[in-house]
Amino acid sequence: MSSSPTVRGVGLGLRWEFADELVERRPSASAFVPPGSLPDFLELAPENYIGRGGYHRTLFERAAAQYPIVTHGLTMSVGGSDPLDRGYLRDLAAFVRDVGSPWHSDHLCFGASRGRILHELLPIAFTKRAVRRVADRVKEAQDALSVPFAVENISQYVALPASEMDEPAFLAEVCEAAGCGLMLDVNNAHVNATNFGFDARDWLARAPLERAVQIHVAGGEWVTDDDGERVLIDTHGADVPDPVMDLLAVALRRTGPVPVLVERDTSIPPLDALLREVARVRAAVADALESRDRARAGSSTLRGP
Repeated sequence: MSSSPTVRGVGLGLRWEFADELVERRPSASAFVPPGSLPDFLELAPENYIGRGGYHRTLFERAAAQYPIVTHGLTMSVGGSDPLDRGYLRDLAAFVRDVGSPWHSDHLCFGASRGRILHELLPIAFTKRAVRRVADRVKEAQDALSVPFAVENISQYVALPASEMDEPAFLAEVCEAAGCGLMLDVNNAHVNATNFGFDARDWLARAPLERAVQIHVAGGEWVTDDDGERVLIDTHGADVPDPVMDLLAVALRRTGPVPVLVERDTSIPPLDALLREVARVRAAVADALESRDRARAGSSTLRGP
């Protein structure tokens, strides 16, 4: 399979609920479709396809023939202490190569212990020791995959007292030490800011957005915990809320035109509703980038020749 074209614009995570319908709407990469009516790219979770033949392999091959593809993992556990699974890395490298993903990303968390995958994205303490451990593991993954790697900031629901720094500083140190990119999840920053009471705009101002290769946006859900407190949960089960759209605009004014992905994993609506959400995010991205360009042009004019 040939490499995918450049990943740009606003994409959608491919999910079983609408995958067949989506690939049928675009029979080939060269087929004409009305501009803006479909996602600009697709994101695949390799764990859903690795080791599976038949329908599953045919599906990702068809998707990769029609769209630029980027891969986003769930189970590498870059923040863990178990050795990285060499068999998984071999299979992942082959998958990334087959779909032509220009980079691979996974969550900055631990998700495995003593050889068992926990199926959770669990937070790690933000310490100098963790920076060194994570950076070494990211370098190992990059070497195995032969493409750049990006770490994603996660949503978390407990503060770890062992932390020596806050998350923006930790992300900056990890990215610098590992020489890797940032998968910026704006919704996760919003969720954490809401639940822990800090300013998400300040978080964005101090995070290493110059290393962002891609941005995620999504919607969550409010729940009431056992103590009667309301908590915002990152469910990927709703449209992107206005506060996340606002933060996306703030981020894009720093990052410039990096690809943005709409995540929807639960309460998945019909495909047409999802495509309207992609179009809404696409319009917001265009507005943010136009605002950035105007501000930069105005700054240049004020400075003069």
